[in-house]
Amino acid sequence: MTIAWAGVGAAVGLFAGVVSMAPASWLAQALSTVTQERMQLHGNSGTVWSGQGQLLVGGGPGSQASMALPGRVAWRLRPYWDHIGLELSASCCTDAPLQARLTPRWGNVELVLDDATSRWPAAILAGLGAPWNTIGLQGALQLKSEGLSLKWAGSGWLMSGAAQLDALGVTSSLSTLRPLGSYRLRLQAAASAPTVRLQTLDGNLQLSGDGQWTGSQWRFLGEARADGQSEEVLGNLLNIIGRRQGPRSVMSFG
Repeated sequence: MTIAWAGVGAAVGLFAGVVSMAPASWLAQALSTVTQERMQLHGNSGTVWSGQGQLLVGGGPGSQASMALPGRVAWRLRPYWDHIGLELSASCCTDAPLQARLTPRWGNVELVLDDATSRWPAAILAGLGAPWNTIGLQGALQLKSEGLSLKWAGSGWLMSGAAQLDALGVTSSLSTLRPLGSYRLRLQAAASAPTVRLQTLDGNLQLSGDGQWTGSQWRFLGEARADGQSEEVLGNLLNIIGRRQGPRSVMSFG
């Protein structure tokens, strides 16, 4: 019996040792799989629990385009008895590490993000492929989370809280008008389903729209139009953004 228990102890110790020293490439592979190759980590160092690498954003399987986030991102995972603590920092974009808690339960898993603000380069969107690589956005993307949590309940994701993305001082390679303006996209949990609203903060290119999660996909309907005397200089951009209907361009998906 003593020998048997010693064997079990040795096996558990070996497993714990392997897990604790698991290379960062394991996490990189998991990220690539979960995001369907839209986000990848290259040049990794460290372990699954504490490491760093360069984040690339791409268009998914078969896509030839990708954009690298300036600098490197670093992560730290801390296992507790009831959850895993997540910490992420990016040299280009976070003043303080972003914090989150991942709690697995029987039949579901919940991700809770601490309230935080970060700032990312709009140029990274070009890695997603069309139409972002054609539009060629430049500017800053300020991301803010407010009591945001996501819960997988087996049949889909449930959301609470809100997230806000401000695109500030945006320019495009398709227009000589600089800047085009600043815009806000707000994601808000609601009793029926999460909603998203697009609005213009300032600028000659006016954007607006509303969307809702239908249970299986997002549906969005909005429009873009030029303000004042800017229609001619913004014509190419309006043609790309959506379906032209006179002076406006209709944006819809889902």
